[in-house]
Amino acid sequence: MNAIDVHDLTKVYGKKRAVDGLTFSVAPGKVTGFLGPNGSGKSTTLRLVLGLDRPTRGSATIAGKRYAGLGEPLRHVGAHLDPGGAHGSRTAHHHLRALAVANRLPARRVAEVLEETGLAPVARRRVKTFSLGMRQRLGIAAALLGDPAVLILDEPANGLDPEGIIWIRGALRRLAEEGRTVLVSSHLMAETAAFADHLVVLGGGRLLADLPIGEFLAERGTTRTRVRTPDAARLEAVLSAAGHRLVPADGESWTAEGVTAAEVGALAAREGVTLLALADEGATLEEAYLALTTASAEFTALPTPAQEV
Repeated sequence: MNAIDVHDLTKVYGKKRAVDGLTFSVAPGKVTGFLGPNGSGKSTTLRLVLGLDRPTRGSATIAGKRYAGLGEPLRHVGAHLDPGGAHGSRTAHHHLRALAVANRLPARRVAEVLEETGLAPVARRRVKTFSLGMRQRLGIAAALLGDPAVLILDEPANGLDPEGIIWIRGALRRLAEEGRTVLVSSHLMAETAAFADHLVVLGGGRLLADLPIGEFLAERGTTRTRVRTPDAARLEAVLSAAGHRLVPADGESWTAEGVTAAEVGALAAREGVTLLALADEGATLEEAYLALTTASAEFTALPTPAQEV
């Protein structure tokens, strides 16, 4: 099975323990989001999985083998860690052609991945003229070149325009549905929520969570209800008496914190408060992620002080 298996993985740089006893697996057939604050050990872990660094202790294998032990690795693992990895004086076509020749891949794959990533019209342009989004697409094209069973992508949506973001979402879903193992590191919570089936979350070099995204949200989300009413003052008093808060959401609706729609409806009906709309509102991935990782973040901004009127 083409799983990524990390066992007791530890990396120490001098006095800093960048990765500390990590154990998790990334299974085929789904997209696994790899999350964590800056300094959490994500990049170090990816480098260890791909054999770009040596672990102090533990192991990281792909299909049961270390990356260095894979014959013709581009046929097994496609990785994109740095959008600046292609030489600026080469064209996109020449960059991919060189990779294909070095890995004994058929020349037709160059044209196929250029087409798949939307770069065919600019294939003969030099990479130094590319935008960040175009460089991202080129890196993804290189990762796909060997038609690998395992894909490891670091921030693939960074720099993409809206069309590109929609494209990468669909591409990740399709690759997973084909039975491939897909590991995607990202800081973009909304995007991760749009494509991920499973989450692995790091903090301070340690594993904080390893579970399906639905369970992650359910365990760490905040219960709340979106409500519209012509009598917000009465509804606020009713909810306050029951130990709940009602806060403005926008110009027309309110959010009842810590209570379900069924509970809000029952309280309003009992007190004769008119409701125009009522719906449970699930927690966002960003909220659940911050609730888990804020304490382990290496760098955090101070809250902006309120201005005096």
